Amino acid sequence: MHTRRIGDVEVSAIGLGAMPMSIEGRPDEARSLATIHAALDAGVTLIDTADAYHRDAHEVGHNETLIAKALASHDRGKDVLVATKGGHLRPGDGSWTLDGSPRHLKAACEASLRRLGVEAIGLYQFHRPDPRVPYAESVGAVRDLLDEGKILMAGISNANPDRIREANEILGGRLVSVQNQFSPAFRSSEPELRLCDELGIAFLPWSPLGGISRARELGSAYAPFARVAEAHGVSPQRVCLAWMLAKSPVVVPIPGASRPETILDSLGATELALTAEEIAELDAV
Repeated sequence: MHTRRIGDVEVSAIGLGAMPMSIEGRPDEARSLATIHAALDAGVTLIDTADAYHRDAHEVGHNETLIAKALASHDRGKDVLVATKGGHLRPGDGSWTLDGSPRHLKAACEASLRRLGVEAIGLYQFHRPDPRVPYAESVGAVRDLLDEGKILMAGISNANPDRIREANEILGGRLVSVQNQFSPAFRSSEPELRLCDELGIAFLPWSPLGGISRARELGSAYAPFARVAEAHGVSPQRVCLAWMLAKSPVVVPIPGASRPETILDSLGATELALTAEEIAELDAV
């Protein structure tokens, strides 16, 4: 497995996005555990989650609990960096709400610690800016958690360049990751990716294949990805991830999966070498 770095931690070049295993349309637990174990067997050492990855109101942290169970039952579980997030909420009616208050973030972190069964969270990220709370206060809470040793590394999600710079300043230069949406269908995070490359901060594209409902349609929606995939005898999804990896050494995609075969196909992107001409063709989409 090829590796990259988040802060001072070496991780697999592609991580596992675990959200599909806990929200609407999720599989049964047995298949989810098999998916996580297949990823670990293949060398994955980064799993992305959040306390908001659940379906019903009474099961906050479902995904974190699932991951903890999977890691505890696998001999490579201790080698995995679990990246979780706080500040987003799901009332249970399918909607998403926000709470970026320091009080909530600190309580959310404590709850995540308990669910994950660890003394310190490997990577904790502020999930999404809350317009009702000054951004500096939210990131300040993450800084406090870092200073207190509750988390080992700090990141942010859904942030623009100004907020990346602000967060890094508040954290005293200790911002290690930015998790933003980025895919062939969503290219507006290019400036954030370039800034992360400049600063040496890991950029974690979420929904890199276009999201749960659109991932299978990537090849039909974007002909260049289908053409390059056919030339290499691989899936358009694998081409997409290889294209992202080629953009910068700070990029660590976290494709979502809920089937073993899906994450195994994604991991093949680390071995797929695209030509400069192919990358240019895909960039032009």
